[in-house]
Amino acid sequence: MKLSSLQAPEGSRKKKKRIGRGDGSGHGGTATKGHKGQNARSGRAVKPGFEGGQMPLSRRLPKRGFRNPFRKEYVPVNIDSLKVFPEGTVVDLKALLENRIVKGLADGVKLLGRGEIGYALTVRVHRVSRAAKEKIEASGGTVEVI
Repeated sequence: MKLSSLQAPEGSRKKKKRIGRGDGSGHGGTATKGHKGQNARSGRAVKPGFEGGQMPLSRRLPKRGFRNPFRKEYVPVNIDSLKVFPEGTVVDLKALLENRIVKGLADGVKLLGRGEIGYALTVRVHRVSRAAKEKIEASGGTVEVI
């Protein structure tokens, strides 16, 4: 077998429709665009949501609420998920990613207070709840807010 003799299997490739290449192609004349109208013109570009001058649905429906463009999304991490770290470890963003406790960082990590931990850890995160801070400090560890 040689590279020059390789071919695609029969029926796996389909010929491309060559539109507007004369009547002999079967797609001559109006080139499958029908007769006249907006969609028959060259350079047509109907924007998504355009309804031919009618008020678009997105503008007819009432608007509700408010979406804060400056909102920050924090990834929650509970104390019980920190049990994979041995005593005295510095738990930072890199350690959380390496141990797959968090998948991505978004705008930061927030430590929450579910669970207990019986040994000291140094935790470096963006935010921390009051309960989580009390539990970490009660076990002899420290919490640093980045």
